[in-house]
Amino acid sequence: MAGGAAAAPGALLCALLWAVTAAAPGGGPAPGAFGRVYRGAVNISAERLYAFAYSSEPGQVDAVRVYVNSSSENLQYPVLFVVRQQKGVLSWQVPLIFRGLYQRTYNYQEVSRTLCPSEPAPETGPSDQIIFVDVASMAPFNIAYELLVTRLESFQLETNKPFNFTASPSQPQYFLYKFPQDVDSVIIKVVSDAVYPCSVVSVQDIVCPVYDLDHNVEFNGVYQSMTKQAAITVQRKDFPGEQFFVVFVIKPEDYACGGSVPSSIHGNVNRTWNLQRTKNLQVTIVPSIKKSVYIQAMLFSFLSFLSFYVGSVVVAFVHYIRVRRKASAERLSPESGSGIMTSSHPITASTPEGSSYGAIDESSSSGGRQLSSPERGPPAGSDTDSSVEEESDFDTMPEIESDKNVIRTKVFLYLSDLSRKDRRIVSKKYKIYFWNIITIAVFYALPVIQLVITYQTVVNVTGNQDICYYNFLCAHPLGVLSAFNNILSNVGHMLLGFLFLLIVLRRDILHRRAMEMKDVYTLDYGIPKHFGLFYAMGIALMMEGVLSACYHVCPNYSNFQFDTSFMYMIAGLCMLKLYQTRHPDINASAYSAYASFAVVICLAVLGVVFGKNDVWFWVIFSLIHVLASLALSTQIYYMGRFKMDGPDSDLGIFRRAAMVLYTDCIQQCSRPMYMDRMVLLIVGNLVNWSFAIFGLVYRPRDFASYILGIFICNLLLYLAFYIIMKIRSSEKLLPIPLFCIVATAVVWAAALYFFFQTLSSWEETPAESREKNRSCILLGFFDDHDVWHFLSAAALFFSFLVLLTLDDDLDTVRRDKIPVF
Repeated sequence: MAGGAAAAPGALLCALLWAVTAAAPGGGPAPGAFGRVYRGAVNISAERLYAFAYSSEPGQVDAVRVYVNSSSENLQYPVLFVVRQQKGVLSWQVPLIFRGLYQRTYNYQEVSRTLCPSEPAPETGPSDQIIFVDVASMAPFNIAYELLVTRLESFQLETNKPFNFTASPSQPQYFLYKFPQDVDSVIIKVVSDAVYPCSVVSVQDIVCPVYDLDHNVEFNGVYQSMTKQAAITVQRKDFPGEQFFVVFVIKPEDYACGGSVPSSIHGNVNRTWNLQRTKNLQVTIVPSIKKSVYIQAMLFSFLSFLSFYVGSVVVAFVHYIRVRRKASAERLSPESGSGIMTSSHPITASTPEGSSYGAIDESSSSGGRQLSSPERGPPAGSDTDSSVEEESDFDTMPEIESDKNVIRTKVFLYLSDLSRKDRRIVSKKYKIYFWNIITIAVFYALPVIQLVITYQTVVNVTGNQDICYYNFLCAHPLGVLSAFNNILSNVGHMLLGFLFLLIVLRRDILHRRAMEMKDVYTLDYGIPKHFGLFYAMGIALMMEGVLSACYHVCPNYSNFQFDTSFMYMIAGLCMLKLYQTRHPDINASAYSAYASFAVVICLAVLGVVFGKNDVWFWVIFSLIHVLASLALSTQIYYMGRFKMDGPDSDLGIFRRAAMVLYTDCIQQCSRPMYMDRMVLLIVGNLVNWSFAIFGLVYRPRDFASYILGIFICNLLLYLAFYIIMKIRSSEKLLPIPLFCIVATAVVWAAALYFFFQTLSSWEETPAESREKNRSCILLGFFDDHDVWHFLSAAALFFSFLVLLTLDDDLDTVRRDKIPVF
């Protein structure tokens, strides 16, 4: 009885085959054997039917592959192959036709397809399967064919075991993978030695039919185009059956991967081209990181930057202790003053004769009194605070005291010459920077966030992973986000930006208290304290983190400006702050500064769109760049007092410019009146003209980074000039700013090293970009670009501290002794 039961499945299968053969017209199907080549011919009145039977065990996945070939190239009468299975029908024709660009057709005589496997349920026991292969043609003459049906022995992929195979456009491949019990996420890594032919890697659920041809591979699952490398992260939760197919399709042409296309524009592509479309591939499936790694990475990110908060608290505490000790020592010393003056107390120290040419003497009506308390400001409507209450013993010319053309064109300028306006008015002017950048940030960030959410939704719904340019070998998903690590690494910009705001707020509060106490060192000594630009810089640093995170939700060609817009603003604000330090009365207004940034961002967008191939765009941009450099240089050289006007309407502009060039450069041909400024501006113009010539000649594809390079080089040049002039003027570098300068240089050098480790490039096709992908380098979670985010945030923070503390040594130096440069 037991023996009869064991033999029942085979007997039933034979009986079923016999019944089908007897009932079919023309003698029914011919029993087929796996691994045997069948040759024959078909026409309109003769077709062939083959039946292949096999038995499947529970838990065993049997895959069958059908290979067919026909020597006929007659497209009017192709050979038709129809494969019938238990759960579906698969059909194709030979020649198999693919269509490409410009109505090209690619015809293949050999076709090989893997049939959708069927897996019996465990409770049903072994099951018998039958496959029917029908060969037919409508041709009035015989067409020869070949048929080979085989059972695949290596159909299921295993974890951490590389598997090699070959595929072509007419012979796609796909394999099955089941999640092990202890693995929740895996990375499918595919490599090839050859760049071309272009291929597509797809991950699809266990559904029949399997979409494994060029025209339908994008219909299901997630997919990537590929040249030499591809990587797809797959999570167990996305597949209820805890298994999936990995599909490999070779495209009939390489245009999608950035390659060339056949020279023939119309008609059929020759057979030689088709024979070259075979590609050797290797697939390896490795486990991805576990949830504990996510927790470690988040703790590392936050604790690393919270350590900056601890360091800032320590420095503030040490400074507080030093101030308390100094105050105690002054109280104990009977000869020391309190350091507090009333608003009517003038500066009594006199300027040594000949030692401060260009400084404002205390005995004159525009001297020390104008440096004292802001409560003695100018009357309403006055441009400066040079008014006095008492008549001088000397007969002076009041118009000279207030004429900016006289004051700012002196050969040697001191800070007192350029800090004549009421402090409260100037502070309000600079606070506009802070309020405006908040407004800009809100109106800029909201549509950006909405757009990148839409991008991520489209990626998740369509499965098209060519939309976003990730480093797929180190892209760790979390929730709906495809690359959470690239977003998390931007937390440093937000944390350090907020810390910088707290540091500036502390200084602002201490300054206000000192102003209320009428501290003479606050009123009349050191660099005038205006914190509006510093607040704007802190907001800009935080927004850079927000927008960089938004960009990395789905980095691509269309939204790269999100990552760089606030970098332009940070560089511009730093230059404005550096200039404002010694020129508090004549710095640019917030409205003109932000309007300039808007123009730069517009140029960046136009450059991304038109800058690749449009020569005229580069000509116009280079011309604008050179003219803007000359105009800005003129304003800086003449302290804003160079007026391009004249009596003869518009012609006066050119007459004025020609007159200045003739008198200063040709007629006199002598040493420039403002030598230091001239040296800076000559070097700056040479650098900017070099950028303009480089852009015009080479036309770099990454236009946004090109503009950012211009800003950064100008900022570094001005900062270097400022520090050199500070040292030349016998000013000191205190330990804190010196430490910040060294830290800035070191951290920037390390950050730039990782920045130039290109891991992807939206300037190329998605497949070409993936050739640059590399594995994680930090905690198995962060890649090189994430390290750049960490280091650049720290570098920007130290750079801001340099600007904040660079002139702390001047807090006890009178303003009419601080030179302007």
